[in-house]
Amino acid sequence: MHTIMLRWARQRSSIQLISFHMNPISVIWEQLSVLVLQPFGNFMLATEKSVILRCEGISKAYGPVGAISDLSISISKGQIVSLLGPSGCGKTTLLRLIAGFERLTKGSIFLGDRLVSSQGQEIPTEKRHVGMVFQDGALFPHLSVQQNVEYGLTKNSFRKGIINDVLGLVGLNGLSDRMPHQLSGGQQQRVALARALAPEPELLLLDEPFSNLDPALRDQIRLDTRHILKKNSTTAIFVTHDQEEALVMGDKIAVMNKGNIQQFDVPHSIFHQPTTKFVAEFIGMADFVNAHLEGSNIVSPIGNLQCPLDILTKNPSSFEVMVRPDCIDCSLCADKPNGTIESKEFRGASFLYYVKLRTGETVRCLLAHTNDFPLGAQVRIISVMNTP
Repeated sequence: MHTIMLRWARQRSSIQLISFHMNPISVIWEQLSVLVLQPFGNFMLATEKSVILRCEGISKAYGPVGAISDLSISISKGQIVSLLGPSGCGKTTLLRLIAGFERLTKGSIFLGDRLVSSQGQEIPTEKRHVGMVFQDGALFPHLSVQQNVEYGLTKNSFRKGIINDVLGLVGLNGLSDRMPHQLSGGQQQRVALARALAPEPELLLLDEPFSNLDPALRDQIRLDTRHILKKNSTTAIFVTHDQEEALVMGDKIAVMNKGNIQQFDVPHSIFHQPTTKFVAEFIGMADFVNAHLEGSNIVSPIGNLQCPLDILTKNPSSFEVMVRPDCIDCSLCADKPNGTIESKEFRGASFLYYVKLRTGETVRCLLAHTNDFPLGAQVRIISVMNTP
């Protein structure tokens, strides 16, 4: 099962964008800057009974510059939500508003059934029962592992047991007396996570905690972190600009752009059923080719595709088909080629080919490293969604 995304040619000021997974799932009308989603209604809302965080129409402006604009989202107990977007989209600002580091311009934030932030009310950060893991860990360099972890705990007879439990949870048993400089980067982030988990917060906020780690260590530590959070049934928001990291870490992903959430859904739907062109282009690699209808088929430069009934009833004159590099088959072809290899990138296990079609459009194709084609080769490009 694969996804294509169709877009009407611009007619006056409106565009219709249709994303479907063999069958239509949603329709978005875009008129100027206003998006109305159908048929999901308010897709931001979680089940009321299990909601840990609820943001209602929140906005944040710095003078004339708006960072967050009328944003709403709800997160259920035990969920890990990846907050994903480009630099400057407002994801860190949203995290700071939830933590209480910034004041709202408009709207309300609830933690459980408590109103913690509104224009007339602000509960201080230390009383929100929210944990935070920063990008650099922010450990106290003069304190040992144990002292760092116990820093946020009240003094009681159970504190030692809590510290031992949480260090065991993050796999740091036996390192409680070490100083931060005696730990690896991954171990330091585990200490930061243990410190945040020790007070048993209602919500844990992680602000790009793995960005300073090398790739191999980052891959391992993020998997370990997800396992720890799920084992502890911790509700968490994980901020990142790395698409792969968001897909790996999140039970759901909120894709942000220009201060608002473009789409909030499970990772598979975000990748295969994007509801806006921005989401399609931002999550993974996506190319768009022009297409038109002939009977019940979508005719495109990369083959004919079966057209869903919803599009047939709309009868658009032209639109675009979204294709991902792994949804295209490419083979050398002397007879009736439809593309030429312009460039290629060797990526170890695969080659990424840039193929110029006869229409002048360029698409990318991802093939196994055993398919080593020369530049300038004539090829036949066809979508794996092609119909007989």
